[in-house]
Amino acid sequence: MQTRRYQRGLVMVVLGVVCLSFDGLLIRLARTDGWTIVFWRGLLMFCVLGVLCWSAKRLTTLNRHPFSSLASALLLGLISSLFVLAVMNANVANVVVILSTAPLFAALFSRIFLGESVALRTLVAIAVCMLGMGLVFMGKGAMGMLAGNLYALAAAAAIGGNLTLLRRYPAIDPMTVIAGGGLLSAAIALPMASPLNLDAERYGVLAVMGLIQMPLATVLINSATRYLPSTEVALFYLVETALGTLWVWWLLGETPGVSTLMGGAVVITVLVLHAWRGLHLERQRLQLYPGLIGK
Repeated sequence: MQTRRYQRGLVMVVLGVVCLSFDGLLIRLARTDGWTIVFWRGLLMFCVLGVLCWSAKRLTTLNRHPFSSLASALLLGLISSLFVLAVMNANVANVVVILSTAPLFAALFSRIFLGESVALRTLVAIAVCMLGMGLVFMGKGAMGMLAGNLYALAAAAAIGGNLTLLRRYPAIDPMTVIAGGGLLSAAIALPMASPLNLDAERYGVLAVMGLIQMPLATVLINSATRYLPSTEVALFYLVETALGTLWVWWLLGETPGVSTLMGGAVVITVLVLHAWRGLHLERQRLQLYPGLIGK
């Protein structure tokens, strides 16, 4: 029974991460300004996930932690906006490498705001990842992508902040606040967007992104946490880093710079080793205390 649950979670997270990895490619294919993409992506995500939340009567979960749910929705709206702006101003490879450091921001924020201790391995990982990001920020042509890199760094910090918030308030329903974050990002983007000036092809790409790709990826990844430890789910996000770079490289010819590849290799290697060690320790803990499984 436990094996079946694990397999179900594995299928969900793999499909979810692969689906998520097309985000950067679809933003490129939309061929319009960043704010218009933010508007339509957020609005369409709100429409799809909002209907799902309403039909499943999940909106009642907002009564448990209304202010923390609002804060999470605001962070998610900010993350969505920053990600699109980052991709519009930097190579997708740069963006996904920088975003992959979000769990380390979460560890720092958990120490600052929740008083949780930070393991030595996490501190070492943070230091080495900073060196890897330094290569991304200082590579050839990096000055022309500085704004995009900074947007990505801010998005990684916001993701870490939201993960910390969700850890502090586990009763928050992720799907509900993601729907709210989509609506808020659309509201933020509307004054600067041109949502009605696109052709049918671009609307088609935005529809795929907002109605199918992002909602499906979000639901699959969030559902996988019911069957897999969060450390394992986090490890699969590194697959998105590699695939997100591959799609735009292969299909659009957006070749990453040598420094980005080197910095990305450093960051991904460190994060894989860090996640593997964390997963190993978690399995040891569950073997010693089997009653904690599923808690």
